[in-house]
Amino acid sequence: MTTPDPRPGWRRQLQAAHLALTFLTTLPLPHVREVREGDFARASAYYPLAGYAVGGLVASLLWLPLPLPDGVRAALAVGAWLAVTGMLHFDGLVDSADALFAMKSPERRLEILRDVHVGAFGLATGVLALLVLWSLLAAPIPAFAPLVAAVAARLLVLLPMNLYPAARQESLGARSREGRWGAALGLALPALLLPGAWAAALAALVAVLLAARFAAGRLGGGLNGDVYGLLVVTAELVALGAYAWGRG
Repeated sequence: MTTPDPRPGWRRQLQAAHLALTFLTTLPLPHVREVREGDFARASAYYPLAGYAVGGLVASLLWLPLPLPDGVRAALAVGAWLAVTGMLHFDGLVDSADALFAMKSPERRLEILRDVHVGAFGLATGVLALLVLWSLLAAPIPAFAPLVAAVAARLLVLLPMNLYPAARQESLGARSREGRWGAALGLALPALLLPGAWAAALAALVAVLLAARFAAGRLGGGLNGDVYGLLVVTAELVALGAYAWGRG
């Protein structure tokens, strides 16, 4: 029997937003002391809020008139991107690459996802992703492009969360399923109204759906938290790439 949640509705929503920020960023916020049933799913409605924090920081570095070469500015932006996310999504990308590209059974790939060690597939994929991110941030893209990419990525990841079952029921990714797509869309809408945002988001959506389908096929039909990290990074890179292509 489930114990009724004594918190009023407004407090549950406030704690959900707090949980989304502490889960997806390294912002200096107090940690949530008690996580109740459904809190992670409720927090998914506020994932774009974390995107505003991540993308806003990176966009500020690109916008500020610092006397730095474009390559150095882009390197600092990459560092800020990794720092404010705690490398959460990057770690998921690396772990997922080791598992998904291994010529093993789905069961063995799930075991590889639990391994904390980094293999050749993960190392190569991680280096390539950082090089692509640096190149895109050094390209002549709008300063607000990282904001659009970060917000859109954290919105779009909710779609595969709802489409595919959890590969491991005990994971945080499983507890974050049943994402609140409609509420998250409303929160992300201001970023999606920026110039070129819908085209970038559409390209990212296609990439996320294709990557999710590939990952689910390699893992026996489900997805886990590491794969969600891969999907976020994929969406960010594709959205930034759409801006770079549009300026090309």
